[in-house]
Amino acid sequence: MNMEAVMGVLLGIGLGAACGFRIFVPLLVASIAIHGGFLTVTPEFAWLGGTPALITLSIATLLEIAGYYLPVIDNTLDVLGAPAAVIAGTILAAGFIGHMDPMLQWGLAAIAGGGAAGVIHGGMAAIRAAASATTGGLGNSAVSTAETVSASLVSILACVLPVLAVLLLGAAIYLLVRFAISLKRKLAQAGTPDKVEVQD
Repeated sequence: MNMEAVMGVLLGIGLGAACGFRIFVPLLVASIAIHGGFLTVTPEFAWLGGTPALITLSIATLLEIAGYYLPVIDNTLDVLGAPAAVIAGTILAAGFIGHMDPMLQWGLAAIAGGGAAGVIHGGMAAIRAAASATTGGLGNSAVSTAETVSASLVSILACVLPVLAVLLLGAAIYLLVRFAISLKRKLAQAGTPDKVEVQD
């Protein structure tokens, strides 16, 4: 695999994983880059750079971002968005991973792109739930803003410096997993009644 192919794989993984923060932001960034001739995609995904896709993704992105600022709806989007993030991450990653057997292409896209998107989405959902529980929902807007900014920055960075984008995503996944494990332990401890020792 030559360097161009490697960069394509990293680009695909970076954009795919970014779908864990926001589903449509990375797709929109990719669409704009392809439409403007800054990025090339595999032939079967050429539609992503078309005007209809650009318009549709722009509307979908605005609706998704707005939805996360509405109470109750944001948590609903977290549940519905989990499988969507994995699917979007897989498709987006596959669009830039070329020069290899299709089975390997889609397998790598599903594991590295969709899998990473799923982990990130799950971690952010856990953070939103914690923020909702501790602030009565007031902190959710801050989490939503952080997600949108992260999705935008990582997507743009993936197009420009894919190696750095993948490294940052790796660090983000590590921190999110640690947070999720810590949160699970705290919830388990909170749900366990204190043992009362009976002395004779």
